[in-house]
Amino acid sequence: MSGRKILRAVLLMAGILCSLLGLLWIGQGTGYFPYPSYSFMVSDMAWAYRGAALAVVGIILIFVSRRL
Repeated sequence: MSGRKILRAVLLMAGILCSLLGLLWIGQGTGYFPYPSYSFMVSDMAWAYRGAALAVVGIILIFVSRRL
C-alpha cells in the first residue's frame, strides 16, 4: 500500500471519528442526548460549540481525504 493511500485512509477515519464525536458533543451540550444523565456535558452550551467546531474539523478532514 502506498503512502498516499495510507494517508488518505487515516484522514478519512479521523474525519469520521471527529464528525461523530462532534455530533455527540452537540447532542449532549444542547440536552438532546442527555446520556449519561450525570455527565458534566449535559445542557452545557460550551460543549455544543466545541462539538460544532470538532464536527467542522471532521468534515474538512473528510473533504481533504477525498481530494488526495
